[in-house]
Amino acid sequence: MMTIAGRARKIAMLPLWLLQLFGMSKSFAANPVLGNRTLNRMGLHAARYLSAHLITNFRWFMLSPLVERDLRRQFLRDGVICIPDFLPAEQFAGLKRELASLNGETLEMEQGDTLTLIMVLDRQALAAMPVAKAVYESRRFQRLMRFAGARIKYPFAAIQCVKNGYASGTGDPQKTVHSDTFHPTMKSWLFIDPVSDQNGPFMFVPGSQRLTWKRLKWEYRQSIAGKELADRYSTRGSLRAGPQDLAAMGLPQAKPFKVPANTLVIANTHGFHRRGAAAQGSSRMALIAPSRTNPFNPLPGFGFRFWRNAEDRIFKRYWRWAERKAARRGQHASWHPVPTGAFYRCTNSHNPAAAGRPHNANAEK
Repeated sequence: MMTIAGRARKIAMLPLWLLQLFGMSKSFAANPVLGNRTLNRMGLHAARYLSAHLITNFRWFMLSPLVERDLRRQFLRDGVICIPDFLPAEQFAGLKRELASLNGETLEMEQGDTLTLIMVLDRQALAAMPVAKAVYESRRFQRLMRFAGARIKYPFAAIQCVKNGYASGTGDPQKTVHSDTFHPTMKSWLFIDPVSDQNGPFMFVPGSQRLTWKRLKWEYRQSIAGKELADRYSTRGSLRAGPQDLAAMGLPQAKPFKVPANTLVIANTHGFHRRGAAAQGSSRMALIAPSRTNPFNPLPGFGFRFWRNAEDRIFKRYWRWAERKAARRGQHASWHPVPTGAFYRCTNSHNPAAAGRPHNANAEK
């Protein structure tokens, strides 16, 4: 039976839960309104899903002059584009030299036996990295990011290193076919290392990002189960799809993107995707630029740089707050600072110092 304090909290939180209907919130478990079985039977989730796609398509239409027609059509048709030799050879070589001496504020997250490291490239970090800054601020890169993200904004900039078999856990959830959220969203990788079966290629189900009747029906059925879905990540709105689910939606299996270094891959991660299986001790590094914005805002934005700077500051303050909060329980937050503060060098050979690294079983996921 719910206590008086519990009822009072629900009443106090109700305005926020209702407001979240009109934003990016996706968790059936965290928001009782989003996870309400009756409301979802009446079509709440399906209506949000449909509205988000129609509005994002409208923004894509307005931003279509930013990229050439072939790339635009490929992205809207397949949900992913792949551009080899994205940077001139000399510039890419300079970028690799710049990344070889990284030393800055670093976050890590353990999922299963996989360790992911990121270093946020805010204005201060980029000031010391002229080649990376030139890449992110180039006209071509900005146009691609803005179109794919359906938003005129500076993308979040970071260096990411994925290390396989680095911890003692099992079952990396990123290696299960999933959709990040209910609305179109974007992530890009400029791969510094060649990507192969050895170090786990990005895998994407072509066409799975499109608004179709079969996908809408599947989303509707998932929403009714909502917070009672078997997978914990699905209850939080990142829905998992098995081979039978893909077949029911008329979708193929995931395609691996095994690409050489200096390849830019841009994906709509609402589409089904996963991280490929990899050899223990392998790794890959990439410059990443994810972008996720309110799908119910029909305006494409204005691209003010101070918004990007403000978002970077908010992000850093948030993970510091989350780490302090988790520390009071004797745990780590999902993303937590590396004690040394240094970005581990990411190579395709196993790091002997990492051998036997214990899995952080207390980390929040």
